[in-house]
This record gives sequence, C-alpha cells and structure tokens, in this order.
Amino acid sequence: QVQLVESGGGLVQPGGSLRLSCTISGFTFDDGAIGWFRQAAGKEREGVVCINSRSVITYYVDSVKGRFLISRDNAKNTMYLQMNSLKPEDTAVYFCAARKYSDCTTTVRRYDYWGQGTQVTVSS
Repeated sequence: QVQLVESGGGLVQPGGSLRLSCTISGFTFDDGAIGWFRQAAGKEREGVVCINSRSVITYYVDSVKGRFLISRDNAKNTMYLQMNSLKPEDTAVYFCAARKYSDCTTTVRRYDYWGQGTQVTVSS
C-alpha cells in the first residue's frame, strides 16, 4: 500500500516562508518521479515542480522559480518543498504526488499516488 502523508501547511504573511513535507511509504525514489501540485480555489490543479528518479528537477510555474526548492531525504523517504518569499497568489491546497515512471509530467492523471493535500494561505 503506497501512502503519501503531508504536513507543514498553514497561514503565513506575504514574504514569509514555509516548508512542506511529504513522507512516502510503499514507494521509493528509485521507483519513479515525485512532485508537488497546487490547486487554488476555483482553479484547476497545476503542477508546480517535480524531481525525477535521477534527481533532475523541473519547475513548471515560472513565478516560483528562485523562491521554491524541492528536495528529498532518502534516509527518511521524505520529500520537501521549501517555499520562500511567499505571495498571496501562492495560496492553494498543495498536494504531493508520485508516479511509477522515471519522467516528470504536469498531467494529473499520469500520477499514480497522491497525498491528502495541505492548505497554504498567504495573507496579511
């Protein structure tokens, strides 16, 4: 049974930082790609950033480049999203996801496993 468990969301002021965590069981980083998606109220889910099984990182949202950093801890089998200089437009439910293939993609239906989502709210 593959499970992804997220934590770290919350309320933060513009310019602040948060670090999201996604602990994965039943799946290793060698099995495929892992990444972060987000879904704002009234909008479709979008891919934010992904790291493939060879640790190659791809950013899909231009506005987060230089502010967000994806990483993984192999010993803890945990993926992180460090979010800095947060903006109100970053407000969304953030999901971690994994797929059984090495390549990254922004297509939601191509991911096999999903976390429950964690709310990030950026507001003054």
